[in-house]
Amino acid sequence: MSLVLGIDGGGTKTVCLLMRDTGQVLGRGEAGASNYQNVGKQAALCSIQSAIAQAIVSLGTVQVKAICLGLAGVGRPWDIQVVQTFVQQLQSSQSLPVSWALQPSNVVICNDALIALVGGLGHTVGVVAIAGTGSIVWGQNSQGCTKRVGGWGPILGDSGGAYQIAISGLRSALRAYDGCDLPTTLEPRFREHLGLSSLEDLVNIIYQQGWSVQEIAALAPIVAQEATSGDEVALGILEDAVQEFVQATQVVMDSLFTPSQVIEVVTTGSVWQGLSLMRERFEASVIKSKPLAKVIFPRHEPAYGAALLALKTLWN
Repeated sequence: MSLVLGIDGGGTKTVCLLMRDTGQVLGRGEAGASNYQNVGKQAALCSIQSAIAQAIVSLGTVQVKAICLGLAGVGRPWDIQVVQTFVQQLQSSQSLPVSWALQPSNVVICNDALIALVGGLGHTVGVVAIAGTGSIVWGQNSQGCTKRVGGWGPILGDSGGAYQIAISGLRSALRAYDGCDLPTTLEPRFREHLGLSSLEDLVNIIYQQGWSVQEIAALAPIVAQEATSGDEVALGILEDAVQEFVQATQVVMDSLFTPSQVIEVVTTGSVWQGLSLMRERFEASVIKSKPLAKVIFPRHEPAYGAALLALKTLWN
């Protein structure tokens, strides 16, 4: 029996799946963040190790023949080198009941978009539109060519993600408060939600208290709620976010596929799950421009995609 590990490491949590060569999942573990650029190398390694330990805890000592680590923020050569060091440290760890049987060809290190694509579709060809705190659209065709749009972070990009939706909502509320834009129910809703006597108190929360990207992004559902209630400003913000994703998806599809190909587009991330109005509009817009596209919900989680990529190295 050949066993592999699939690891999904993000800015919030790390998930590890232990899978046998038949595709059967034998264990699952979850730990803290493992985006080393945010939490540091040691904390990232500890999260990965903890997730592995949880995935194998009920099986005693196991022999692992392949591993795939799909980690957020890993896309450049020096990132690969850092994660290769993680793999070396895992193999020398005395605290993991793992008998490692890894060859260099059985170690896959990639970004989290690839494993989201493979997990979401169950195979390697198609497009994934990721809308969480940030955003990215990523695709791969049958020739192995890839195309990415977005994923530039909260300052440089991430259009359509929860952070940008929330920031647009806050800015619109403040412009309405100033009298420079249309009145919007976002103004009283933000004030009520945050317990503010005046929107001017946002300055204290955002700047003096130093709210994180994640804390600001958590306000995105308020924009969605007001859009559902018919607020024109909130509706406009969501429509802009949708069109950003539609354009990005069209660019990826045009770069990788011919107009006659049937393309699956999987939507993954908290925005698609929580802001159903956005997903419905995204699906309608994509199909209108690409009638052969099929917009689907994820078939499996990203860690499952990582495990499939690890398994694939045993078949080659």
